[in-house]
Amino acid sequence: MKPQNETVITLQSRSCNESYARSAVACFFAQLDPTVEELCDIRTAVSEAVTNAIVHGYREQMGVIRITARIYPERRITIAVQDRGCGIPDIQKAMEPLFTTSLDGERSGLGFSVMQSFMDRVRVRSAPGKGTTVTLERTLRGKDAHD
Repeated sequence: MKPQNETVITLQSRSCNESYARSAVACFFAQLDPTVEELCDIRTAVSEAVTNAIVHGYREQMGVIRITARIYPERRITIAVQDRGCGIPDIQKAMEPLFTTSLDGERSGLGFSVMQSFMDRVRVRSAPGKGTTVTLERTLRGKDAHD
């Protein structure tokens, strides 16, 4: 299915860009008039995906993160966060709660679990040495939706 609208954001893998990424993506989806809760969920999931690319994908090196946000019919959205970092050798293991590749002990290993809790679907494609793409999907209900 073809998107009705999309934007692409490219940024360096600096931790200071994480807040920009989550805000820019949330602003793009504001055109759908989502609830405050939906916007917070989007911001949190994007924040986790971008942080994973910075901390785990590129580790101590500088690289580029590409974010593609798309709007589809019936308020379905996707956000693809792509890096060209080290890749994930075992995606299933990486998605387990509390698993982390961080050696400094400062990471909880909950990034994918957090993304899954705020999105309808999380898909991960990765190849060692080539990078990772995390695709977040959700259908927004919006302020006018009834329970």
